[in-house]
Amino acid sequence: NEIAPRDFVFRSREFEQMEIEYFVDPEHWQEAFDELLAATHAFLVELGLKPEHIHELDVPAEDRAHYSKKTIDIEYDYPIGREELMGIAYRTDFDLMNIQRVSGKSMEYTVKGTNTKFVPHVIEPSFGVERALMAVLSSAYREDEQNGEKRVYLALPEHLAPVRFAVSPLLKNKPELVEKAREVYAALAKANPGRVMWDDNGNIGKRYRRQDEIGTPHCVVIDFQTLEDGTVTVRERDTTEQKRVNVSRLI
Repeated sequence: NEIAPRDFVFRSREFEQMEIEYFVDPEHWQEAFDELLAATHAFLVELGLKPEHIHELDVPAEDRAHYSKKTIDIEYDYPIGREELMGIAYRTDFDLMNIQRVSGKSMEYTVKGTNTKFVPHVIEPSFGVERALMAVLSSAYREDEQNGEKRVYLALPEHLAPVRFAVSPLLKNKPELVEKAREVYAALAKANPGRVMWDDNGNIGKRYRRQDEIGTPHCVVIDFQTLEDGTVTVRERDTTEQKRVNVSRLI
């Protein structure tokens, strides 16, 4: 528990922590450590974080936990400054040797097909969920000006956006547009389970702004031309550009 909560969700009374206990051959711990570190960087980039804002801190011996032979803290350039996002610690055989001592049971692992035995060492990545979420949201947050008004949007990577498509009839009081929009919505929802939203509340401009703020990459608008040629207007979140696209290309 955090005794001094502050900085939005960076420090909170309660938080979620993800950890992996990765058991390795002590002779090859460095190789495994480096692989996990590389995988961590790749994962953070997949979250949309820019590599130039991700930093490694090789924690000196006097600042490491007593059980750790090597610790790398991954730090990120948050709006509040450069702070720790996660860490990877090489815990040696501290965990299993203590279990072996207390339980009286051998924790040795025998390599299959050989007589080689060893007590596995542990590498532990430790990852704060809220800190990762804060990094993702702050990285994706954008402000610009459209038609003389400030616009706020989340430039989330498409694979992270909770909603990929928002589907709207241009006018919700036109039954023929609503019916066609429902058809398009059903087709997109089938191809993108859980990631398509129906939005017919307010005028089209307000719908766009609402979807921008939750990071929806594509707004699909069904208009009268759709009834004629099967194309829809697709409005892109980041550029606000609009283009005519055949519905079949979206599915």
